[in-house]
Amino acid sequence: MSKDVPAVLAVLADETRWNILTEVGVEDLSASALAARLPVSRQAIAKHLSVLADAGLVESVRVGREIRYRAVGTRLGTLAGELDAIGRQWDRRMEAIRRIAERPD
Repeated sequence: MSKDVPAVLAVLADETRWNILTEVGVEDLSASALAARLPVSRQAIAKHLSVLADAGLVESVRVGREIRYRAVGTRLGTLAGELDAIGRQWDRRMEAIRRIAERPD
């Protein structure tokens, strides 16, 4: 497992950041648009976006006079791959335990 996976998971453990990431995963949104959709102030949204950006999970893009945020697909894909590898390891362990438990004495 990559050493930064626990840090990224800690960032995503916050429900507001998870909700922000979910929203910007669907469409690029400004902090104001996110504040209108979520029960959080615009200032709090901006702080959460900063944390998500520092973790490499979102990036900003200027559209006219507005700054919008979007999810970083490659970063999320890497994280998903790491979690999938952990899941496969766990499945192999559980299968080994099942085979041992089902062996006739």
